[in-house]
Amino acid sequence: MIETTQLGYGVLAFLISLIMTPVVRLVAIKNGWVARPKEDRWHKKTTALMGGIAIFLGIGISILIGGDLYAALREITFNGQGKPVLPLSIVVFGGTLILFLLGLADDFVNLKPQTKLIGQITVASVVIFLGFRLNWFTSLTLDTMFTLIWIVGITNAFNLLDNMDGLCAGVAMVACMSMVFLYNGINPSACLLALIVAGACLGFLIYNFNPASIFMGDCGSLVIGFAIAVLSLQYGKTAILNPLSAFAVPLLILMVPILDTTLVTTIRLLSGRKASTGGRDHTSHRLVLMGLSEKQAVLILYGIGAVSGLSAVFVSRSDSLTSPAVIIPVALSTLLMGIYLSQLRVYPEKEFSVLRGHKYTPILIELTYKRQLAMIVLDLGLVAFSYYLSYRLRFDGTDFAFYFKVFLKSLPVIIAIKLIVFFFGGIYKGFWRYLSTRDVFLYIRSSTMATILAITCVTILFRFKDFSKGVFIIDWLLTTVFILGTRGSFRFFTETMKRKTLAGDRVIIYGAGQGGELLMREIINNKSLNLNPVGFLDDDPLKIGKKIQGYAILGNFEKLHDLVEKYGIRGVLLSFNGRANQNACQTALQYCRKNGLFVKKFKIELEPMDLTAEHHDVATRLN
Repeated sequence: MIETTQLGYGVLAFLISLIMTPVVRLVAIKNGWVARPKEDRWHKKTTALMGGIAIFLGIGISILIGGDLYAALREITFNGQGKPVLPLSIVVFGGTLILFLLGLADDFVNLKPQTKLIGQITVASVVIFLGFRLNWFTSLTLDTMFTLIWIVGITNAFNLLDNMDGLCAGVAMVACMSMVFLYNGINPSACLLALIVAGACLGFLIYNFNPASIFMGDCGSLVIGFAIAVLSLQYGKTAILNPLSAFAVPLLILMVPILDTTLVTTIRLLSGRKASTGGRDHTSHRLVLMGLSEKQAVLILYGIGAVSGLSAVFVSRSDSLTSPAVIIPVALSTLLMGIYLSQLRVYPEKEFSVLRGHKYTPILIELTYKRQLAMIVLDLGLVAFSYYLSYRLRFDGTDFAFYFKVFLKSLPVIIAIKLIVFFFGGIYKGFWRYLSTRDVFLYIRSSTMATILAITCVTILFRFKDFSKGVFIIDWLLTTVFILGTRGSFRFFTETMKRKTLAGDRVIIYGAGQGGELLMREIINNKSLNLNPVGFLDDDPLKIGKKIQGYAILGNFEKLHDLVEKYGIRGVLLSFNGRANQNACQTALQYCRKNGLFVKKFKIELEPMDLTAEHHDVATRLN
């Protein structure tokens, strides 16, 4: 349990930040310290700046009292090399003070990126000099360089994450609460500081959540980023029993800022833009581009941070044989999310482009020809993880320690056999975005054949000694689910993105048959039509209430008047043959003329062409 004293200092930080934020906001507005809307920025209204002052006061005052810095300074000792041994509270307080002043100067005079970077590197170097490291590598040189990159990188990651109302403060609070659970009972000092930073962020978040009345600025984001970066270093000292967790836990806790920074930096470099240049191409912006509201986008990122944080706590309390069962799915899900979001075009003229011959060539076109390589690499990981997880689920305790050796010696055989079967089975020839029922059966068949052949090879090579039939049954199920899940998630994301981003005249489709289903597909996939369907009408009472392509059949034609008022419908699309439904067509035309709605008829026709012509077209039309 968290000690009452520690919790009290977290509440103190919250109250200081809560009280000081409106005071800072008032002073900022009075003195013109405001952020005005810009083309490359997200906010749409003039908003007060310098909220980081309140955050720093909440953190700094709470550390001064809770960390008892005066007593700590009097008891400083020196190691055998003459270096001072400083408590964590002094290091965090001193570093945040310097970065607060650096961020404050940037907020006022707009320092050059290299100036801020030099300041951050200097502070990070002092932290390392004082003995705070990641403890990832036995080589001190390698560990020093990675620690330096980690501190500077995480500090800037939170600076970049401050791109939407409530995002930076909220994600920081979630990460700090994860560290509270991580360090509770293990490292009291780190647990206390995590509570203080979380409390200060929460107090500020009340005013910063959408719609924000104040922004934190660099004087807040740099302070938060540095404090969390240094706190994350503390775990490496406690991960002796599970070396894998020394790497995984800090990465999992800070998954959201790492994902955002990696995505933004990579895409900007591929787009020929400077990584340090501001823009509306962050993870949060791309979620909004999918059709989510700002609040929904921010809450989703909170959720991702919470899930990855809880995963970090689980990994910290598990052995190195169990940890991959959590680490791999979280990492894979994050990777797929990054791939999906990277496809959204924020800057159409340069996005995903590389400069070649003074022309921008879309890199995705080139990657299309290499997609099989990426799919094979992905399946390599899925096959290995499925086989591992099968053993983890089938055996536990000392049994798993024994059978893990069996897993290791047979893993290369399983990987080789399954990938060969997948390749010749044809699962790498299709497009994920067009996944169909036929493809599902193909994947199931290929996975089944791969498992049967794998069992055959294991029997020939190892005479099936020490192997379990149950493992192969579980492995078949997991492999099939993971293959279908990754392919299906790609189509799900693509379809969701298309539906969420539909814009144009609101219309309703009259006729919920095959023609209506085909018309809905065309509207979803063809944005040039500039139509936004709300659903279907159909005179068959048995169809009412059901859905086609995710859109409901809202009633018969008599319901149109109510639906026009409810959804702001501008037009009606007829999806059935006019000759077979002459009365329905006439009724629809008369109603639309009377009420000022446009009406269009959908049809597909084969146009006769001269045999000497170069092309023969199948025309899809809305007349």
